[in-house]
Amino acid sequence: MTRETEPTQQSTDELIALLDAADALPAARELRALSYELIGAEAGTSVVDVGCGAGRAVAELGEHGVKAVGVDPDERMIEIARDRRPGGDFRVAGAYGLPLADASVDGYRADKVFHLLEQPERALAEALRVLVAGGRIVLIGQDWDTFVIDSDDPALTRSIVHARADLLAGPRAARCYRNLLLEAGFGQVTVEVRTGVFTGPTMLPLLAGLSAGACSTGVVTRGQAARWIAEQRARAAADRLFLALPMFVAAASAPR
Repeated sequence: MTRETEPTQQSTDELIALLDAADALPAARELRALSYELIGAEAGTSVVDVGCGAGRAVAELGEHGVKAVGVDPDERMIEIARDRRPGGDFRVAGAYGLPLADASVDGYRADKVFHLLEQPERALAEALRVLVAGGRIVLIGQDWDTFVIDSDDPALTRSIVHARADLLAGPRAARCYRNLLLEAGFGQVTVEVRTGVFTGPTMLPLLAGLSAGACSTGVVTRGQAARWIAEQRARAAADRLFLALPMFVAAASAPR
């Protein structure tokens, strides 16, 4: 996951803890494996992982003989990635300015990145620049309006989800993947959706973040946000939490 703004160390560390928990889930492992397959990641190929975070995908790609480069604009993220994976190639950079030569990589991967970008078209132009002719691109992300959460107060849940989404630069980027790729000049565009279903406490930090973000906008009060997350915690304790999260996976080829 990446940011185009500079976070505090505390927020980065909290984000890494959340990502570590989410990335360890079977559904997340399956999604990463799918992305490697769609990108054509084989021994001897090269891939740039944009928004690499703590470097899990770079390490996994390396285990398959792929020459992987991880980039992230957050210096703290790159510091942690280098500490965790000393042999990895990690560089501080954002999606708009990749530290790579023209036509220098076979694949481009961005997982949970494009909803943070003000100018996705600019990022895709940069992807085209660094990809070889016929190179593959894979974009993964959720549509932030489509968190499906069971709650005793559906109206408040809708308000929380939509208010949190509106804090992002591109909360609905995932539903635009196909058209963005086509308009950028990519071909052979495919899109599929893999929906993760979560019923335990693992995703409580994510739900707490949704309620806190919605509260910060003034759309919901502190009391409403506290009541909502308290209900979700109670549901988790009673094995009654339900969150369905559709993940969009788009793949395409650079023109030859």
